[in-house]
Amino acid sequence: MRVAVTGGSGKLGRAVVRDLVEHGHEVINLDRAPSADPVGTFVKVDVADYGQVLGAFLGVDDRFDNLDAVVHLAAIPAPGLVPNTAAFENNILSTHHVFAAARAARIRTVVWASSETVLGLPFGPDAPPPYIPVDEDYHPRPNSAYSLAKTLEEEMAAQFCRWDPELTMTGLRFSNVMEPADYAEFPSFDDDPSRRIWNLWGYIDARDGAQAVRLSLTRPGPGVEVCIIAAADTVMGRPSAELAADAFPDVPLTRPLDGHETLLGIDKARRLLGFAPAHSWRAEV
Repeated sequence: MRVAVTGGSGKLGRAVVRDLVEHGHEVINLDRAPSADPVGTFVKVDVADYGQVLGAFLGVDDRFDNLDAVVHLAAIPAPGLVPNTAAFENNILSTHHVFAAARAARIRTVVWASSETVLGLPFGPDAPPPYIPVDEDYHPRPNSAYSLAKTLEEEMAAQFCRWDPELTMTGLRFSNVMEPADYAEFPSFDDDPSRRIWNLWGYIDARDGAQAVRLSLTRPGPGVEVCIIAAADTVMGRPSAELAADAFPDVPLTRPLDGHETLLGIDKARRLLGFAPAHSWRAEV
């Protein structure tokens, strides 16, 4: 496939571009700055400008044309990095630009980065999850301008698919993205579990995040689906059942917890996409 990746120069974007290229796809990285990992074709695009996005999706001179799919990762990547309204405006408008331009260019496959934050993060003793493991079955609970934008992006995708029944759109609710260099800090989390309680001690290796993107490009469609994408384990050395019992004694478990398994339910991603996390911090430290 010929795939455009917005934000391909970012932390997750670099892993996605490399993974797609390694699996035989032609990749165009649409970003404001070149990647530190110069794989694929780079074209400078500001996704805050609809005209630039549409122009890129329609093709750029003799560089490329006829895109098969779009992966939208470009965004302010987390709450608290810029003022609330700036985060909301940037993310919701740029996502609308990508969705609308893909439809105008008759690109039928769109994968985009939603977020674990729509699940109700930050969790804590005074803001517990409804049950553990959390999953996609309960309505989003945005608690920040960033997560509100991500929640509305999911609703926007549903309406785009209603307008155009041939669209296949997949939102990936990525957990906290990590690279191997980040794992040296993980053993210290056991000293104070509250440091990582905010997302139920979850994470996703960027390489496994890239796997989820690649699998989403060929999932059966049409229509919109959203999936939680997390590692198969937590960031903690303590067993997951012990963590849940100590931090959330009144929160029901929907099933027994085994070992260090993630509390961010990835059953839907396994079933729908064939997602199979292959990387754990435990093998890196």
